[in-house]
Amino acid sequence: MRIPKNHPRAESLRVRELIIEGMHQDIVAEAGLIAHGRGEAFDYLIGEKTPSFAIQQQTAAVAMILLAKKAIISVNGNIASLCSEELVKLADILSVNLEVNLFYRREERSAIVAKKLQEAGAKNILGKDPEFYTTIEELSHSRRVVDKRGIFSADVILVPLEDGDRTMALRKMGKRVITIDLNPLSRTSIWSNITIVNNVIRAIPEMVSIAEKLRNKSKEDLLEIVENFDNHKSLQESLLYISQRLNNLAEGELEKPKVE
Repeated sequence: MRIPKNHPRAESLRVRELIIEGMHQDIVAEAGLIAHGRGEAFDYLIGEKTPSFAIQQQTAAVAMILLAKKAIISVNGNIASLCSEELVKLADILSVNLEVNLFYRREERSAIVAKKLQEAGAKNILGKDPEFYTTIEELSHSRRVVDKRGIFSADVILVPLEDGDRTMALRKMGKRVITIDLNPLSRTSIWSNITIVNNVIRAIPEMVSIAEKLRNKSKEDLLEIVENFDNHKSLQESLLYISQRLNNLAEGELEKPKVE
């Protein structure tokens, strides 16, 4: 679809087309379109821009990954379609691997998602070689299948999109989980060690910039960032931001249509 540059929702339509194209390529599951639409609705609530609290969340997330003994970035179809190049850049700066992990999992689809990441420049992609598969026993769906070299043995895991039951299972395994979820009320958000309430198409590039600034910081400086972060309070701040913004719009800041 050709999107006019002067369309008021041009960027939103561009992102939708990426998701639709990803579905036709079997990168995105059909249900991924529904998930994208739900996320876009929450993005409206924060004004479709990165709030200051999200910058703090992203900074704490990068610091936690840099401090990890072994971190991994989990990749699903939506994130691969939306920002694979930025994700690969983030992984390179942080010296971590990417692991394909899908809810609607088939070996063929895992290979397609891995190929998408390879085309974006990723070199060592986990989650596609059966000889290294193991399972998270607490889960009963396809995401229970993980790579021994990645999610299963990592101490810090970045999950770029909502995934509540796996987040709960990973926390119970003693792992620290960072998630990017536009819904601050989800189980994913509540159970994570660090929740980034932002759109992945903004969060990942912003985390790249943050990682470039933090990667040469001392361990003490990074520890201070992580230890001063409270996910519960951060989620409260996210909700307060949304409620205040909606109140302001209701009280008169809502833009009126201008008809000449």
